[in-house]
Amino acid sequence: MNLNRNSLPSAPGVVSKMAAPGKHVGHYIYKNGRFLISNFEQFSLRRNFGWSAVVCQQNASTEREYAEAIVIPKKKTWNKWAVLQALASTVNRDPTAPHYMFQDDPYLTPRTSAEFKLYSLSQESGRMAANHIVNKNPKFFQKDFAEPHIPCLMPETMELRIEEVSEAALLERIMLRKVKAAVDMYDQLLQAGTTVSTDASNDLLDLICLYGDRDPVQDDKPEAEDVAQEAQEEGRRRKGRLRRASDLVKIVWRENNNAERIFNLLPERDTRAYSALIRGMVKYGAHVKAFNAYTDMLNNRLTADVHTFNALISAAPEVRERYTEKWDLIVELLKQMNEQKVKPNLLTFNAVLKALRRCGSLARALSLHTLSEMKAMGIAPSLASFDHVLGIFYKAASPSQVQTDILQEVMTEVAGKTFVAQEPDDVNFFSSAMRICLDTKDIEAAYRVHDLLRLGENWRLLGDSFQQGIYYGRMFNLLCMMEHIDVVLKWYKELIPSLYYPNPQGMRDLLQALDTDNRLDMIPQIWKDIRRMGHDNKSDLVDELLSLMARDKHSPEIQESFAVCALDVRSLYEQGQGARMAPEWTATAMTNITSILLAAQKKQQAWDMLKLFKTKNRVPSEELMEEFLASIKSSNDPQHAVELVQISASFCLHSTPKLAERVLQEFELSEEQKTILSELEVSTEVSE
Repeated sequence: MNLNRNSLPSAPGVVSKMAAPGKHVGHYIYKNGRFLISNFEQFSLRRNFGWSAVVCQQNASTEREYAEAIVIPKKKTWNKWAVLQALASTVNRDPTAPHYMFQDDPYLTPRTSAEFKLYSLSQESGRMAANHIVNKNPKFFQKDFAEPHIPCLMPETMELRIEEVSEAALLERIMLRKVKAAVDMYDQLLQAGTTVSTDASNDLLDLICLYGDRDPVQDDKPEAEDVAQEAQEEGRRRKGRLRRASDLVKIVWRENNNAERIFNLLPERDTRAYSALIRGMVKYGAHVKAFNAYTDMLNNRLTADVHTFNALISAAPEVRERYTEKWDLIVELLKQMNEQKVKPNLLTFNAVLKALRRCGSLARALSLHTLSEMKAMGIAPSLASFDHVLGIFYKAASPSQVQTDILQEVMTEVAGKTFVAQEPDDVNFFSSAMRICLDTKDIEAAYRVHDLLRLGENWRLLGDSFQQGIYYGRMFNLLCMMEHIDVVLKWYKELIPSLYYPNPQGMRDLLQALDTDNRLDMIPQIWKDIRRMGHDNKSDLVDELLSLMARDKHSPEIQESFAVCALDVRSLYEQGQGARMAPEWTATAMTNITSILLAAQKKQQAWDMLKLFKTKNRVPSEELMEEFLASIKSSNDPQHAVELVQISASFCLHSTPKLAERVLQEFELSEEQKTILSELEVSTEVSE
């Protein structure tokens, strides 16, 4: 029996409704069947060890693919600040907000670099006062609320607890950095016939040489007044006069001080004792005595350590006069390091580079050789190393091409690298590099320097707030000179006030940039920033701002904004601001304000300014009187024209007869007004 679709009776639509689900079921079985067969074959390949070599090769390649796809991560050890660093990386700096330390108290938001220093020092002073109270009264702060325990929040032990004469008492005084008390205890031990161990004696010598035989200045105590006086007297006694201002800080090593006395009392003088003495002498300016102590050390057949050699290399330029002699001494010290098998470190090469800055024309080739030697020994230069190289090559009398090439080579060397602080001179690199960019007018190099600063945590090596102000001030000055005003304003919004508080010179540079690109319409907004930053009491800055607004004619909208700004300046001169006294009027400022008001058709305010000249004993310019006459002519006011001539005559201006003649010719005057002008004209001619 032939059964087909055509021979089967069915209701309309039934066949189509049954065929569609059957089709989907068949497709599903076919698809999943292929998947099951494929997986079964792979499973059989892995389980059957008796198949052919070809199948085994396929099995091996399959396992290799799986092995390459799976990567087992290595164990990662996180530091204790990892979570905070991860959270900090998700937050960007707000360019419109001040530094984060001032956000808790908006009233103390700084507006200038001076206020930034004052407010930040005030906060630090408050912390010191709190620490002083806690440390002086530890019995009231024994409750520990922190979980886990945070040692730095607990009171420090600052008082002496061991009173008897013993070596333990000496070590306690050394640990608390009480120099004079430690020296007294040491003398008492010697008087009592007690033998002090070598380690304790060396610890005491380290303490004395570190602080120059004086108690260190505590955070909560003022510095001793006799320190500067002793330094000044010591400098006069040694040299007769001081060569540099920095000598007041360096020359503080007193003759026959406790360091030398205790060193001479030591029964055994080892390398550590000589090292402490030499480093202390170098630190506090006794360079010749340091080399004498080193000679005595060699005579005793002792070898110096790397720290001693670093100190002597830094002191080499101080004990020689000629450039060649300075370098010969440095070379001799390096040879002795090699003979004594002392391996130099980064500070050794940085000391050499820093000493080369005082070796004149010899320094250029020798500095590059020193850098090559560092790389040969596997020592990576720090930012201080490159700062010394820039200081060696960049001189005011050197060709600018050489300076730029050296800077470009240095920036190529440090590009894409992150640095950490390894010595105090590291913080000088960025400000020095930006100074070179400013002097050579190299904006591209400046961008490279700033990109390096923003990389990673290199910004930590920018220095304190003072050095930050220097760096950003130089960068902003260069931007104002070399970039378009739109770029300058972008950086202006990016840097101020979160990173940089421009000084009056910085605002003057911005005004000049606005003038260069014909964007004087921004002056009213800049004036608001000048007032906010506290620079509105700088007469030269205000005069320049007013002169730019008064120089050219602009659209009525711009002239109206200029007039509002000029009236704000006038209120500042009349009333002052806060506790500050009102600045003294200058003829230039009064003339410019009057011209701005005339250009904005504010004739009554301009007329009041003209009368103010007489009150403040200032003389208006003849050009201003011409502008006034033109403005009066536009309104056809003969009475004001006659008064203008009278005011000009009261100031005895040479243009008074010319003004009177113009008024007689250009205005319709009454007989009385003509008589007044004729008398003024005659009296002016007689006086001349």
